[in-house]
Amino acid sequence: MKTETIMKNKVINIPDKFYALLDGFVKTFHEKGFECYLVGGSVRDLILGFDVYDYDFATNAHPEEVMKLFKRVIPTGIKHGTVTVLVQGMEFEVTTYRADGKYFDGRRPESVYFASTLEEDVIRRDFTINGLALDTCTNEIIDHVNGLADISAGIIKTIGNPDERFREDGLRTYRACRLASKLNFIIEEKTFDSIKLALDVAGMVSVERVRDELLKLLDTEKPSVGFEYMRKSGLLNLCLPELAQAYGVEQNRFHIYDIYYHSIYSCDAAPVDNPMVRLAALFHDIGKVQTKKMGDDGDFTFYNHEVIGARIVRKIMKRLKFSNVEIDQVNNLIINHMFHYTSEWTDGAVRRFMRKVGVENLPDLFTLREADRSGNGLRFGIPEPIKKLQERIGLILEAENAITVTDLDINGNIIMDAFDLKPGQIIGQILKELLELVLDNPEINERDILLHKASEIYEKLKQ
Repeated sequence: MKTETIMKNKVINIPDKFYALLDGFVKTFHEKGFECYLVGGSVRDLILGFDVYDYDFATNAHPEEVMKLFKRVIPTGIKHGTVTVLVQGMEFEVTTYRADGKYFDGRRPESVYFASTLEEDVIRRDFTINGLALDTCTNEIIDHVNGLADISAGIIKTIGNPDERFREDGLRTYRACRLASKLNFIIEEKTFDSIKLALDVAGMVSVERVRDELLKLLDTEKPSVGFEYMRKSGLLNLCLPELAQAYGVEQNRFHIYDIYYHSIYSCDAAPVDNPMVRLAALFHDIGKVQTKKMGDDGDFTFYNHEVIGARIVRKIMKRLKFSNVEIDQVNNLIINHMFHYTSEWTDGAVRRFMRKVGVENLPDLFTLREADRSGNGLRFGIPEPIKKLQERIGLILEAENAITVTDLDINGNIIMDAFDLKPGQIIGQILKELLELVLDNPEINERDILLHKASEIYEKLKQ
């Protein structure tokens, strides 16, 4: 077994709150004569100084033997030698050394058998930087695949033949692009060329797994790096053809980038911790491809691109199996991102804007506008008119003015009792018209006044 010490000037720093737990966990295996190593991405991230939340282990103990070592064990993937051990509120995924048979569907091996050594287990994995193991007892790195050198060089390279690795598992093509973005590494040329040759296998990956990889990409500092690798390899046209079609589509004088680059740079500018806003930033101008026309002034126009874009994005997100809540959230941001505020807006207009967007969605919409502004390459920050709008919204919220029907000092039951009505559309119509009155005149939001107004509205509706 070849054991190498940690890279020069690099020290593995396991957080103190985890070290004793990990050390004790591994020693439980050793005491029974088994090997156990921390493996995979967690080792890579510890070397690079990233926060680690998932700790995965490899061992020569078989699943039933692991289950005897600990009180609380879940057989999460026992067919493939994986169990999850629960220790002091943490979940440790433990997999028996294994080797895979031939892959038959671009995702899973047709057979799996247990191996006897760590090296056999490591060489079946995807990338060299994920093929490292850490002996937590000695704090030494075990490197059978030259992963340390590739981490030092900032290179993503497959273990063994890249054509074989990608044809085994199509998801690895997406993962390579995502890791390049997360780590700010480059994909080695031969490995990248093999991605281009494995698009048919990548096309066999379930939409749910592709969606999950995209969400992980959005969780990186600069998703644009990954999207560029996806575009150049052909993966983007496979999973997001609508975005790929935006490449090279020139914009007007207010932008220095084409629609595609503006989209991925806007995505970069959106907050890392808000994936739906990042997704909205990525897709906010996707409708421009279909709406581009030459204006009378010789410059391009994109009228109603937000409406067309929202329709396109709804189809994309449904295709990728996003939840209805997520679809509605992103669509709401996209269809409303083109608002144009001026000082001429009345307070009623501001309240109607708030109602249309939803008070709870306003912070995300302003964040999207700021990312959009940064992504055009010419301007940054929030423009003064939007700051003024935010101030006015703050004052309205502070005064607790009615924005939706539920804010009215009256409800459907009160109206039905007052006019001896049964539930029906007319109740909703009365409430809707009352809200329109209150949006312009918040001071009339009192029960007695609203009942008087409701009477007038009801009489008109009866005619």
